Amino acid sequence: MTVHTASQAAYIVAGLLFILALAGLSRHETARVGNYFGIAGMVVALIATIAQAVTGEITGTSIALMIVAMVIGAGIGLRRAAVVEMTGMPELIALLHSFVGLAAVLVGWNGYLQVEADPSGGEAAHLGSLGTVGIHHAEVFIGVFIGAVTFTGSIVANLKLSAKIKSAPLMLPGKNFLNLGALVLFVAFTAWFVASPALWLLIVVTVLALALGWHLVASIGGGDMPVVVSMLNSYSGWAAAASGFLLENDLLIITGALVGSSGAYLSYIMCKAMNRSFISVIAGGFGIEAGPSGDKDYGEHREINAEGAAELLTAASRVIITPGYGMAVAQAQYGVAELTRKLRDKGIEVRFGIHPVAGRLPGHMNVLLAEAKVPYDIVLELDEINDDFSDTDVVLVIGANDTVNPAAAEDPGSPIAGMPVLTVWEAENVVVFKRSMASGYAGVQNPLFFRENSAMLFGDAKDRVNDILAAL
Repeated sequence: MTVHTASQAAYIVAGLLFILALAGLSRHETARVGNYFGIAGMVVALIATIAQAVTGEITGTSIALMIVAMVIGAGIGLRRAAVVEMTGMPELIALLHSFVGLAAVLVGWNGYLQVEADPSGGEAAHLGSLGTVGIHHAEVFIGVFIGAVTFTGSIVANLKLSAKIKSAPLMLPGKNFLNLGALVLFVAFTAWFVASPALWLLIVVTVLALALGWHLVASIGGGDMPVVVSMLNSYSGWAAAASGFLLENDLLIITGALVGSSGAYLSYIMCKAMNRSFISVIAGGFGIEAGPSGDKDYGEHREINAEGAAELLTAASRVIITPGYGMAVAQAQYGVAELTRKLRDKGIEVRFGIHPVAGRLPGHMNVLLAEAKVPYDIVLELDEINDDFSDTDVVLVIGANDTVNPAAAEDPGSPIAGMPVLTVWEAENVVVFKRSMASGYAGVQNPLFFRENSAMLFGDAKDRVNDILAAL
């Protein structure tokens, strides 16, 4: 068996391991095993790629550079993985997506320099003999475009998620026409490049795609950031697949297609959970403007202390906890898990209601609760628990805001109107853990805070949960 044949077989094995990784990551109980499958697949892929490179027509200097790049990349990756907090995971993932996009751009430009810029070279002659030169032109142009959009879009998402720029959407005049115009220009330039490749066309499409990626994500509101993360995940997959076609690497094509399709499907699921269309997310996000309800006077809020919250919990029979990004920021999940255990030991039924877009990353809350050893069977999704709030004595809203906003269901003029939310206000008592009365990530005021059956427990969520534990 030749090295090339063995490498192709290894690529198939790696592809199967990546499929098993996706299957494992679909459930909390098997997520760790799924990660191991993914790691194993990447190790197999790297060994096969290195074996091909060593036995191919590659110089010793190139092999040395490749090893140096792998060592540096592995070092940075291990360092980031070791120090990142769960609250920083969304922006880290967005940043990693930008690397995939940049790699696709560099691969595309390298493909141009090898073929289009050197029509008399060996690679161009080889493609000419196969009659696939035109296909190569399209691969270069499309790969650079997708990669550049992913690169700048992911950087803007990283900056928004890390609060380095405002989460509010950028509202340029005619922003939708700008996006559509860029896509029309891309299609026209692609046809032009395939017919007559030119360096200036590649430069223009690179700049156009970089600007489009920046504007596309900058004009999406903060409330849609979970969808944006999964959308960029899909883009990075297609960028990798485009690179696979250029490099004639079957594994990159398989992996890119897996990531691209799973990211697209996840985006669809997230949009469905928010009662939004994918096009409406791209066109702009929740929180574009507060509208008539933004300045509405909802009256005075009511406050409660930890001792009062503990008394409510002690007297309750059924409790539901609805966590949000505030719980992640405060790292309150361990205290919440301990509070859950204490209440259950007293015979009180405790369950969790998880909104599909709680936090700033799909599954963010589920991961935090699993990390704190909260039993899987009491962590329920929105559609599983929403009918039970009316029979609940106490709801603890820990750091959630937009996902428990009754305006979504009751105010047609609200920017989040129609978004499915956890109907916590139907419970007998609601205790809202918040640092202040500020609006949520979508920039929309929450009338829940002013309801007669709601009470605000101000301060750091971790400290307040510990105070309740002490009072119990």
